[in-house]
Order: sequence, then structure tokens, then C-alpha cells
Amino acid sequence: MKTSAKYWSFFVVSVFFLFQSAHAQTLTQTIRGVVVDKNLQTPIVGASVILVGSQPLKGTITDAEGSFQVSQVAIGRQTIKITYMGYKELTLSNVVVNAGKELIINAGMEEDITQLSEITIKPTVEKDKPLNDMAAVSARTFSVEETQRYAAAINDPARMATAFAGVISGDDGGNNIVIRGNAPSGLLWRMEGIDIPNPNHFSSLGAAGGGVSILSAQVLSNSDFMTGAFPAEYGNALSGVFDLKLRKGNNQKREYTFQAGLMGIDVAAEGPFSKNYKGSYLINYRYSTLDLLGRVGVPIGDAAQRFQDISYNISLPTKKSGKFTLFGFGGLSSTLWEGKADSTLWQTEGGKRFDENFKSNTGAWGMTHAINLGSKAFLKTVALYSAYDNGFRQHRFNNNYTSELRYNENYSLRKMAISSTINYKVNTRMALRAGAIWTHHSYDLFKEAWESDTQKLERFIQSKGQTATIQAFAQANYRLSEKLTANLGVHTLALLLNQSRSIEPRASLKWDLAAGQSIAFGYGIHSKMHPIGLYFYSNGDAETGVNYPNRNIDFTKAQHFVLSYDRLLNEYTRIKIETYYQSLYGVPVSADARNSFSLLNSMDAFETKPLVNKGKGRNYGLEFTLERFLQNNFYYLFSGSIFRSQYSGSDEIWRSTRFDVGSAANFLIGKEWLVGRQKNNVLGINGKLTYIGGFRDTPIDLAASRQKGQTVYLENQMYEETLNAYFRSDIRISWKRNKNGFTGTLSLDIQNVTNRENIFGRYYDDNIKDIRIAYQLPLIPVLNYRIEF
Repeated sequence: MKTSAKYWSFFVVSVFFLFQSAHAQTLTQTIRGVVVDKNLQTPIVGASVILVGSQPLKGTITDAEGSFQVSQVAIGRQTIKITYMGYKELTLSNVVVNAGKELIINAGMEEDITQLSEITIKPTVEKDKPLNDMAAVSARTFSVEETQRYAAAINDPARMATAFAGVISGDDGGNNIVIRGNAPSGLLWRMEGIDIPNPNHFSSLGAAGGGVSILSAQVLSNSDFMTGAFPAEYGNALSGVFDLKLRKGNNQKREYTFQAGLMGIDVAAEGPFSKNYKGSYLINYRYSTLDLLGRVGVPIGDAAQRFQDISYNISLPTKKSGKFTLFGFGGLSSTLWEGKADSTLWQTEGGKRFDENFKSNTGAWGMTHAINLGSKAFLKTVALYSAYDNGFRQHRFNNNYTSELRYNENYSLRKMAISSTINYKVNTRMALRAGAIWTHHSYDLFKEAWESDTQKLERFIQSKGQTATIQAFAQANYRLSEKLTANLGVHTLALLLNQSRSIEPRASLKWDLAAGQSIAFGYGIHSKMHPIGLYFYSNGDAETGVNYPNRNIDFTKAQHFVLSYDRLLNEYTRIKIETYYQSLYGVPVSADARNSFSLLNSMDAFETKPLVNKGKGRNYGLEFTLERFLQNNFYYLFSGSIFRSQYSGSDEIWRSTRFDVGSAANFLIGKEWLVGRQKNNVLGINGKLTYIGGFRDTPIDLAASRQKGQTVYLENQMYEETLNAYFRSDIRISWKRNKNGFTGTLSLDIQNVTNRENIFGRYYDDNIKDIRIAYQLPLIPVLNYRIEF
């Protein structure tokens, strides 16, 4: 706690200094952007853009390219209203205007089927409505500003999502998330309309999360997050979808961001290529050594952890050939644990008996092309090349102090994907969307590990080759009336390696009962292929013949049913209730014996044992959200869920999954104070309280563990024990100072303020011949300073 006191003292002194140096100066900034048809991305000419509440009233109209500019806008939070005859009024609330950078907005307007220009209808404010208008249930938009504002989110979309109903952290040492009782591996990441590899540092093969996000908040724009029954365009996912959008750089002015803190150094630059070209670049680079936290007294372990990453988005519009973009990201991460040939250091928790070297490198490089085909069609094509390299080597000192290899794995994956999607507007009531994704996979896989039974290294995987997946979809959005909207579609997924195929119907219906009140139902079949290494587990060798028992494993599949009720209590407060049932089938379970194993309990869906598709699962529950959107510089969010998560293995006995925590709840609250004579500076305090019912655990057979020298579980009691409930409190304090052409933000995120010891699990430690408890993260202070200019 002494370390925490030092950070508090430094933060208070820094805030005092900045406060005393604030100048009484009226600061303004420019808001620019473009207004387009939401479906066709065509510019809307002559749309009215008004700055709500400005005195005198500020506003403008869009030009021939749909562009607009409003100059000398006071800094702070502003509300923008956009109107155009034949389209629904669009209100953008609480957009943040800083002195350091121009605010650039891309606004998509939805056509109004009533077309009654002589009647003024008060708009329904839907701040949580997803960007994808074909997602009627279990979906919401999230902003980059929320990833920066929510306590403990630290610019990470996955960590931010744990504030939402039905989403919990699988391990607060990383950003793996459990959605409605599903394993974290069921999550799909997309960017710019195409599937991307897991965009996280320190990730394992098959995982959908890791330790730290590779993606910088500097390059992201408002995006969608979905937790079930998603539309037909999303495939190869069971639990949820992050549909990420990228921000374009400023194409008129060069701007920069510099960020430094205990997590590392972050530098971003953006601007135009020339004055006569409307293209732009946006690039961000970050370098970090997490072991710096350990060096200043914050206990995060003895391993040296390092990472660096780069992300970018380059806009290259043409006059007649459409719009091109180049985008991508890349991340390098490693963990090094140094062992010691000293038996006195082996007995402590996390003893020094092992030398370990872990690496996880990920990159994706893509290009998009978007063009309008006449007045009713919009075509977008994306090509993406990605690479993933993962490796882990472990040596153990024996009793003679000789280092012996105990574990060695290396996985290399390469993908080339091409996606093409067409949007076609039949009329004001109906819109169609169809597309396909072809992905070529190449792989080079190797794994060997020490087997206590044979007392030697056994090889589990050694395979090199290639295969492909094909996805296709078609869906329609039909507004039967002003209050009733239907979405119908179908998705297909095929794996050419073993000819696995899935045809998946999707449907949803939304009924607007009254202004600000709706009920919706969603249904869909969803499937997911497994990590490529699972198909190439071998239970043979060169002498007996190599055998791949899992090569013909089929997809895991699920049926989703969701019923949703959403109501605005007033313009800025809403409640939402959703109930759901998910039936999983074709789940890989043990092929060797009738036992309790199921892939549904795996964090990364990767196992080296013979499997068959005979398992089942079910997740069902009720979710509640009460949310006050930011209004008068104050917001709160309460989300709660009650659910069950169960499965059956090859023994056909229904059990709780490891994620069957029963209930979970979050309470977030935040307040901002405008400070200074001209209210140019902002003091913000944000808090978060989290409760999660205890994760499930399996009792350890201590006698058998001592005999084998490794953890041995009582298989017939799988996940029958419940660990202690998880409680955590987080707080974020920030000070934002605006000067002419400059914005500086000093922030302190204190995670797990009370330093509660939340249990992650238990394991057998052969050094002490007993069971140890593994705990989740202790108190972690994350100090950060960001400047924009």
C-alpha cells in the first residue's frame, strides 16, 4: 500500500500544479465531417447540421460531397443535430471537443419510410443503438471515449465490455471475457468488415483474448459489440462479436498524440498527404515493458514482460474509382522467466526451478475498396493477410541442478482472406446485404511435452500444410411499418480440410411499442471451427504410424433464442431486460472413455486428446441494465445477470461448466467538473464495483498428484466445487487541461483498490508436495499522461 500512497501524492501535486497554471481563456475548436446514407454510403447534399444549445446558434449545411464544417466551437461536450428531408433526424450527444485536435465525424443517416416532411416528429434518442441496423437484439455500440472513461478499461474494448450485462472477466490478469457462460474462445473479432486474428498481446493458440490489447484507442472509431443471436453476416462465432471500425486521419491538418505511463510509451500521428488531396494517414506506435511496474514496487510477478505494437489506417480516395484504404496492426510480446540452480529458491510460490520463454506475435495487413454501383448499390471488398507465431519453451532443473527440457511448442499460422459485401437498397422499406469470405490457411505446428508416466518428452503435434474456409451470407432488412422491422438471413460456413459444413438461418423481429419503447426477438444457428492445431493432434509416432484422430472433427454449433425489452425512461435514462436460451450441440468430448471432459470448459478450445462431437451444453439467463447516459457531466450504469451454464460430456451427465458463476453485477458511476474561469479544464472521477459469483473448480486428488508429480483432478467431481465470490472495486481519476491548440490529460487508474485477494484457482506444486491457491491481480496503479496537439 506504500506504493499506492506514492502515486496518490504525485497525482495530487500534479493536479494542483496544473490547476494553478490554468489560464482564463476562451478556447474553441473546429468540428468537421461528412453525412452519408447509412446503407449506401452516398453523400447527403444539403443536410442541416446544428450545434444544439449554441448562442448564437451555430450550424451549416453539407456540400456536394456531404461534407460540413463548423468553426469556433467551444470546447467541452457538445450535441449535434443533423436533419434532412426524407431521413430520420440524427442526434449525436455528448461528443467531446478538445482544444488539441479537430473533431471529425462520419454520420450515417437512416431513410424515413413515412416521407412526411410537413409533420415534425420528436426523435427517439437511441444512444446505445448498434451501428449495424440489422442487429435487433443483444447488441450495442461503444465509443472510444468509453474505453478511456470507464474505470479499469484502460483503452481496451474487451475490458470495457465487462461492464455490460452478461459479460464477465475470465481472468482479470488478462482480457479474456466470458459471454453468457460461453468459453472466451467463442468470441469473433472483426475489423473493417473482415475477420481478423486475435488482436491481443500474450495470447495463446485458439484464444480470443490475451494480456493487453494490440489495438490503440487512437485508431479506433465507434464500433459494435454483440452477445448473441447476431445477424447473418457474422459467422464462425458462438458467443459474441467485436465489430471494429477504424477512424480516418485528419485530411486537412497534421495532428499528434503522445502518451506516457507505467504501461509504456504511445505515439500517434495523422494528417493529409497534400493540400490538394483528400486522403489521409493515421499511425500509432507503442512500446512497453510491463516489468517496469515490478521495478517500482507493484507486484505483478517476477517474469520480464515486454510488448510493442503498431496500428494504422491510410485513406486513399479517388474521384471515379471509389475509395481505397490500407489498414493493419502488428504486435510483438514476450515473457521471460529465469530459473536458478538453487534449491532454496524452489520452495516458494512461483519458485525459480523453471526457465521459461514465451512469445506471441500477431500481425494483419489489409486493403479495402468501396464503390457505389449506381444509385442503389454499394460494394465493399477487403483483402487481408495475417500472421501469428506462438512459442513456449520450458526447462526444469533436476535434483542434480541440470537443466532439462520439459515443454516445447511452436505454432505458425498464416492466413489470406478476401471478403466482398454488397448493400442494395430496394426501396425505403427494404435493404439487402450479401457477401462472401474466402480464407486460405497455412500452418506449421509443433508440440512436445514431458509425460510423467513415461518419464520422457512425448510429441503431440507435428504437422505442416494448408486448407481453406468459405463463408457466405445473405440477409434482408424489411420495415413492415413505421413500428415493425424484420431481419431475415442465412449464413454458411465450410472447412475444406474435412468437408465440415453448416447452414445457419438467422432472424429477428423488432416492434416499437411507443416512442422510446420496444420489444424484440432474435433467433439463429451459429457454428465455430476449432483452432487448427486441434485437428492435427497425433496419438502415434514414426514407428507405429502417425494418426490424426481429430482431423474429421465437426464444428461446435449452437441455437440462440433472445427476447428483449428496451425502454427509455427519459431522454438520457434507459432500462433493458433480455432473457436468452442457448443450446449447444456437436461439442467435442472425450473419444477414449466415458468421462466428464468437454471443450466448453477450455479457455482456448485447444486440447491434445482424441475427441468426438457428442457433447452438449446449455446457457440460459436473465439480464438487466439500468443506464443513465452522460448528461450534465454525470452518468451511471448498473448491469446484472442471473444465469446457468451447464454441459454434458461423453458420460452424458449434466454438470456446471467452469463459468457457471450463477450471477454477476456491475455498478459504474462517474462525474466531471468543469474547472477554471472559462471552464477549460475537466476533473473526472469514475468508479466501478464488480461482483461475480464464484467460478467452478474441480477437487484435486492430492495422493495421485504426489505420485505423478503434477495436478491430478477427481474427474468424477468435475466443477462441483464453487470458489469464493469475486469482488473488485476500481477507480479512475483524471485531469484534462485545454490550452490553445493543446490538450493534456493526466490520469490514475487504480485497479482493485481494496487489494482483495480473489481466487483464480488451485493447483498442485510438486516442490512443496501440496496444493497452492492462485490469486488474481492485486492492487495495480496505472499512471498515464496524454497530450494532443
